[in-house]
Amino acid sequence: MLSAGDFRNGITIEYDNNIYQIIEFQHVKPGKGAAFVRTKLKNIINGGVVEKTFRPTEKFEEARIDRVEMQYLYSDGDLFYFMDMNTFEQIGLNQEQIGDALKFVKENEMVKIISHKGNVFAVEPPLFVELEITDTEPGFKGDTATGATKPATVETGALVYVPLFVNLGDKIKIDTRTGEYLSRV
Repeated sequence: MLSAGDFRNGITIEYDNNIYQIIEFQHVKPGKGAAFVRTKLKNIINGGVVEKTFRPTEKFEEARIDRVEMQYLYSDGDLFYFMDMNTFEQIGLNQEQIGDALKFVKENEMVKIISHKGNVFAVEPPLFVELEITDTEPGFKGDTATGATKPATVETGALVYVPLFVNLGDKIKIDTRTGEYLSRV
């Protein structure tokens, strides 16, 4: 058990049948009345942020979040299959559990499966991936002074905006958090 007086940034707690991560907290001691803890909590399953105040003596169950590195094997209709490389155990997750996480991930790449009490709620792709351009318009020579971009499709089917000098068949590095082009490889 964890009391509100022991809050620190990054701690995950169970509160109101949800799992929250503490984004910020502040111990407040007003001149009149009892002290309290003002917090900003992020629901780690749906991403919503709420502000709550607690008495410093209130107790909370600390939520244990498991992050397991697994290999993305393949997709079969609505299910996406992953394998733990240590135990060779395979699991299938549906589109709702995955969201857009596999937008830049090729088969056989490693991802982190994030769960709480065995319930998977997120898939975390690697921070940076290298993918090949499969479709893009040709750039025009000399038209790079403005820093203009053009749409390009990568081998996973995702759309990325790249500089005009990037051509069909080039390998590029992408930041999976923002979906932005970083460099040619």
